[in-house]
Amino acid sequence: MLSNMRRFSSEWGSLTNVGCLLCFLEDKQFSFLANKTCGATCSSFVYNLSNIMIDSLNTMKVVAERVGLSPHVIRVWERRYGAIDPERTDTNRRTYSEAQVERLQLLKLVTDAGRRIGLVAKMSTEDLRQLANSVMNQSSTGHRSSRAEIIDRCIDAIDRLDADALELALSDAYKYLGSQGALQLVMAPLLELIGEKWRDGSITAAHEHFASAIVRQSLGMRTRSFTGSGNGPVLVVATPAAQLHELGALLIAVSAGNLGWRVVYLGASLPAADIASAVIRSNAKALALSIVYPADDPDLAGELTTLRQLLPTEINIVVGGRSMGSYLPTLRSINAITSNDLSEFGQILDSIRTHSPRA
Repeated sequence: MLSNMRRFSSEWGSLTNVGCLLCFLEDKQFSFLANKTCGATCSSFVYNLSNIMIDSLNTMKVVAERVGLSPHVIRVWERRYGAIDPERTDTNRRTYSEAQVERLQLLKLVTDAGRRIGLVAKMSTEDLRQLANSVMNQSSTGHRSSRAEIIDRCIDAIDRLDADALELALSDAYKYLGSQGALQLVMAPLLELIGEKWRDGSITAAHEHFASAIVRQSLGMRTRSFTGSGNGPVLVVATPAAQLHELGALLIAVSAGNLGWRVVYLGASLPAADIASAVIRSNAKALALSIVYPADDPDLAGELTTLRQLLPTEINIVVGGRSMGSYLPTLRSINAITSNDLSEFGQILDSIRTHSPRA
């Protein structure tokens, strides 16, 4: 698993630098732990993202919900075709690693596109990824939409400020790709594209805020189906002081909740002492930070160094974001784990849960 981790890369490519989700905390499903002030500067806030947790283990029930396959089909693919080989608990219950969940997602995607399970079950995961990418980027047939088409539909809806069309496109992403697939293959690249368009002047701040509000609504709806028992490991998610864009942090918070972590989401621009206090008080196993904007903050290195000094040595710090590469010397010095995208982030969390990547 360690070989899958690039500790120091120049960017977290799939996460975004678009603006805040202006009204996210007004959703009644979240319980406040501190006050916040809504606005373009993303003032500090703390709330418990308790509705995005699942069981601490990837059990058959959890995997079936995440992948969109029935338990019966999963068992058939395992026994008849040897597609996966899950671990067993002391009580003989199946449990699945993140790598196995990804494999099932890929198999569902390619079989939905018409491939026979008997012909693809023994393919390597890398070959399945390539086949899935080919499938998703082909022209759509019938009612099924490709990833590229869904993103194009989203951008067109944003240009027209058409909320209904954007909501339908995002709904199709979940329908055809599953929850994690929608996050990794549509949501994250879409938000990155929105950020690029905002920077080059192709869309206005109004378009960006409009898109953020719809994405917030979509994420909020989907998190309700992943309420868990509360027995999973705790992950604290935040952006450091003066890092004002939080949407990347929100994406990883939702993704981690889908992967069975209990997420304490602190929001944007928090000082090191406050983040460390939350990590310690929540008995967290890891801390995830998103670094997106600005890329030239002279004070951030000191904040990160202080944070590492305040945290127990066994706490893993996972860092991602578009501007992460600007702070690599500091990230090396605090022994941070860096990630390029949501898929790798999931692998890192899986390793932290079962081993300890910092060891």
